[in-house]
Amino acid sequence: MKRTHVADLIFVPEQVLDARTFDALRDAGADENSARAATRAMLHASRLGIDSHGVRLTSHYAKVLRGGRVNPTPQMETRRTAAGSAILDADNALGHAAAYAAMNLACDMAKEAGVAAVGVVNSSHYGAAGAYALAGAEAGLIAVSMTNTDSVVALHGGAQRFHGTNPIAVGAPVPGHRPWLLDMATSSIPFNRVLLYRTLGRSLPEGVAADQSGQPTQDPNDVEMLMPLGGIDFGFKGAALAGFVTLLSAVLTGSTLDHLMIRMAETDDFKTPRQMGHFCLAIDPDRFAGRALYEAAITRYLADLRASATSQGQSVMAPGDREWAVEAERQRTGIPVDPETAKFLGVG
Repeated sequence: MKRTHVADLIFVPEQVLDARTFDALRDAGADENSARAATRAMLHASRLGIDSHGVRLTSHYAKVLRGGRVNPTPQMETRRTAAGSAILDADNALGHAAAYAAMNLACDMAKEAGVAAVGVVNSSHYGAAGAYALAGAEAGLIAVSMTNTDSVVALHGGAQRFHGTNPIAVGAPVPGHRPWLLDMATSSIPFNRVLLYRTLGRSLPEGVAADQSGQPTQDPNDVEMLMPLGGIDFGFKGAALAGFVTLLSAVLTGSTLDHLMIRMAETDDFKTPRQMGHFCLAIDPDRFAGRALYEAAITRYLADLRASATSQGQSVMAPGDREWAVEAERQRTGIPVDPETAKFLGVG
């Protein structure tokens, strides 16, 4: 472990973070499965450079476990509703455990039905959506994961919070290579990045957030709401995508709507369950063009994409390329951790 003078981050080996994160969740009361799932999802984010959803969230999850918002020993139940659909009742578990369980179920069902969807009810914050899409892709399926979240994003042209950051993630297997992996919020940035930048004392990019009056701000301490993906001119696209996530994660499953949900952190209530909903989808390539044709097509597609002509000084990447490069770098250097998280985990 070492300190760097850049932003005062502390670089920690992955194995150390894994052990300390798991232990912190167990100390907060989480059973082994819940603690392992949350640690797996947070380390996924930290390895790939999604630091806003990485191990920095451990202290929050410990707080909600101790406060009673999250059930440390859930008894999750599944109800198969058709050949290709099911509902998983998470029993107010840590969302990571629920999301991994739902994706595993969707993949098993898709191998029978070709396509399968699982809605999750009575869950909680699940971190980086890409963790679950990646799990499905590594099982050989095209996988989609999404969740609605508490209201923090203005509508296009709006001046108050309405949607959550409502991420969408998609993973697809690639023979001989890491999966094609998309993980995006439908807001300009995730709200956890605002919280991270507050901790680090950094300014936000232009046009991603607004203050109490709805005016743009780059000061993370003044942020009241985020802007939808697309910003001032094209935010209607991000707002519509956020609504799509709410439709599948909350409306379809009967879970809490974004603007009616207890806030994740900006609240004194860490006792009341938030009853969040998630949605995942798995598609088996064997049931469409067939595995051989699928693998040939995605291999050709990605080869041609990466060989595409570029603008001067620019490069092109497929979704996931940047993340796999970050992961390789962090395997060499360790994972950067902010001082507050380092202190909580005992690694600083």
